[in-house]
Amino acid sequence: MVLLWEALATRQVKLLAASMRTRFAIPANCAWVNYVRCHDDIGWTFSDEDAARLGMDAYGHRTFLNRFYTGRFEGSFARGLPFQENPRTGDCRISGTCASLAGLEKAILENNPSEVELAIRRVLLIHGIILTIGGIPLLYLGDELGTLNDYSFRMDSGKARDSRWVHRSPAQPERYMRRNDSTTVEGQIYEGLQLLICMRKEHPAFAGHKTQFIETENESVFAYLCEGGGERIIVLANFSEQPCSLSTNLLRIYGLSYRYKDLLTEKRVSGAEIHFAPYQVAYLKEDE
Repeated sequence: MVLLWEALATRQVKLLAASMRTRFAIPANCAWVNYVRCHDDIGWTFSDEDAARLGMDAYGHRTFLNRFYTGRFEGSFARGLPFQENPRTGDCRISGTCASLAGLEKAILENNPSEVELAIRRVLLIHGIILTIGGIPLLYLGDELGTLNDYSFRMDSGKARDSRWVHRSPAQPERYMRRNDSTTVEGQIYEGLQLLICMRKEHPAFAGHKTQFIETENESVFAYLCEGGGERIIVLANFSEQPCSLSTNLLRIYGLSYRYKDLLTEKRVSGAEIHFAPYQVAYLKEDE
């Protein structure tokens, strides 16, 4: 959870990729539980040692992430609240729904359709990873609709001092009614998640233990190879709002070919480069 949000804020996957290469492997009789949000706050619990190996100042980076996800950093798309903030040091943890942290709240308030689209892409990107990286995915209630922060908790004296209530809002029936309308934000997120869940169900490679992380030589592209049930599928994710490309030669190192089919779009991919739209996630299987 923490590293997915870190990569979205920085548009760089170096800490995410380095941490996964060294810390993701677990015994065969165990499994990760993967989620992008839960009932609790987000504390920036990445390894100081991992950050130091990449030349990063862990304390300073946590300060940046706190400012970014509370909307205090100029240019931030996020709208979260600090939890248990230390006014002297600025240290805190972050509260907020997935959608609000991913930029949807800000985009809707500013009536910016292009930013709304980018926010939806961010939501689907990080869910596309937790559903395929291996282990048990967890979907937090309300994220399937793009539920925004609920600030009404401030009016309740029993909750007002605990900002985590901002992402614990009651279900809103009118929003669930819109989940099957693809012209709405709720419908686009719900439909996108349904497709990702169908991919998880149909392809045993995504639930397996054999996950190999790939060096992409692109600071914004996170990649890994999933193997299981006789399948080999590459997951590629662009953590930037800028389009980019990746050389297929990098995938050949892992015994893969130049021809693939993207399981999400059903488009065939071939040639020297793979091209990515902003915040695109691709599930590539070798094309027969």
